[in-house]
Amino acid sequence: MPWIIEYDAVLEQMQKQKLKCNYHNSGAFGFTTGEVRALGWIGPADESIRPQVRPVTRQVEAPYEANLARLCTQVWQQHLPGRAWVMPMSHWSYELNFGSRDWMPALIENLQLDPGLLENRNNAAAIEFTMEDAHLFEYFTGRLLEMLLGSDFMIAFISKPVLCTIHHHKQLWWQTTDTEVFTALDAMVPKAE
Repeated sequence: MPWIIEYDAVLEQMQKQKLKCNYHNSGAFGFTTGEVRALGWIGPADESIRPQVRPVTRQVEAPYEANLARLCTQVWQQHLPGRAWVMPMSHWSYELNFGSRDWMPALIENLQLDPGLLENRNNAAAIEFTMEDAHLFEYFTGRLLEMLLGSDFMIAFISKPVLCTIHHHKQLWWQTTDTEVFTALDAMVPKAE
């Protein structure tokens, strides 16, 4: 079953992976070294994506949220085995008391976790999923894609140079310094002709 990883441990692990926190106490991490390649898997058309970024986007077919969550889970299982951490790019206190308070507590309870353990944290402690939790990871990711309105979440794959932003526009934005992983991501959702 998923469980909570304290933020100090998250920060320590991310720093070991040469990642930096872009906003104090948040789950908004980025790479500090290496050539970073990005790829966006998008659901519905989104005119807010800048024209210069559109070449690195790939359209996913409807139902967007379910397909994006399924594809994300497949990437994890096939190319990034190990633990996955999901965390808000802001912090839990914001998400559970303001940003997503109408639905986020029930979503966390569905993971057999107590949202009360997170609601007063002004940091992005991670919810850890193991490979045995793949069905819960897919469910959680899908619900975030369905329900987020103004917040974003980050998925970090432990000991792998890969980050994935769950964007509130029903999108997954991948970043990696690993050429093989990037090639696999690019092949999973081919560019439209």
